[in-house]
Amino acid sequence: MDSIKNRDQYEALRDQGYSKEKAARIANTKKASEKGGKASNYESRTKDELYQKAKEIDIDGRSNMNKQELIDALRNN
Repeated sequence: MDSIKNRDQYEALRDQGYSKEKAARIANTKKASEKGGKASNYESRTKDELYQKAKEIDIDGRSNMNKQELIDALRNN
């Protein structure tokens, strides 16, 4: 059984140089096939909102991070 929910998106991300882990994480999000999302920028979110997003994508060490560290981790993950 294939664990990738959106195989086309996964392959496109890999072709763009994304790691297997990051491409799979993006391709497996609930809204992976939707386009045009308008997420608020990270700076306007609360620390709790950032923490929840970090939890959703399983960023290690998130519980010890301050707001700026969470933003950096989310942007670089």
